[in-house]
Amino acid sequence: MDYAIASQPYPEQNWGKSASYTKYNSANSERNLMNILQQMHSSLDPRTVFASYGKTLGQLLPIQGLQLNQQLKLNWGRCHGLNQQRVISGFGEPYSIKYYLTAPLTPSQTLQLNELESLFSQPFFNAIKFDQMSNKAMFDALTGLGNRYYYRQTIKNALARANRNQGDIALLVLDLDNFKSLNDKHGHKLGDTVLSEFAELINEAIRNTDQAFRIGGDEFIIIAQGNELEMTPLCQRIIAAMAEHPLMHAFNVQCSIGVTDSTVSNVQDKLYEAADKALYSAKAAGRNCFKMSNKNL
Repeated sequence: MDYAIASQPYPEQNWGKSASYTKYNSANSERNLMNILQQMHSSLDPRTVFASYGKTLGQLLPIQGLQLNQQLKLNWGRCHGLNQQRVISGFGEPYSIKYYLTAPLTPSQTLQLNELESLFSQPFFNAIKFDQMSNKAMFDALTGLGNRYYYRQTIKNALARANRNQGDIALLVLDLDNFKSLNDKHGHKLGDTVLSEFAELINEAIRNTDQAFRIGGDEFIIIAQGNELEMTPLCQRIIAAMAEHPLMHAFNVQCSIGVTDSTVSNVQDKLYEAADKALYSAKAAGRNCFKMSNKNL
């Protein structure tokens, strides 16, 4: 099973606490298993499926916690003390789960765990694949940044928060100077490397509250908290980092930046137009610089 998802992986989380387990009753075990299966198939979020599995185990077996220790890291319950690691296979590549026990499993309980694992595998695999497809639909494959679709969803939500007086939103539009000439002279392979390195440079420059996107070609966008005047340090960091970056410096790659904020407009297309106009002012001023919106829409 491939756990490599285009953005960064989920952080470790605790999803509830284990309850005192109860023994299977043969008269209603089939109904219990059907209910368990329905619960796990009802979600396409891997974390929710994993939590549902953990809660089920906590009710039926002396299991107080479980832990998935791969690139997708998930915890449920109390992950300490006596434990047993098991490999689960059947859908995709095999993966391992560590079970934390309140008491050693009896042979019959081990058989019961085998049955529950078989019920867990398919909905968890389905959730992983759905999550991967969702990420591919929202993130740029080359740079790992959000794509145009994700940008439009994010700016819509950001402007809605700004309209509720929860703070200004700044929009930065970034464009690599003379990128077409670089591609024509040195080829698309180098061009793709420059785009990837530039995306990484942006991610290192922005704050945790900011988000970066590649919306096409060599055009990038940053949505940041604050007004346009507060974006001066960020713009300066990006331009300075370009000059210090070995690859950018070697091929004389620079960027121009246009900046505006939500005081200009609360309509996302108008906001983009203002930032784009500021970007062209930066290019007209000699490139390798940033300009603020003139707010004359």
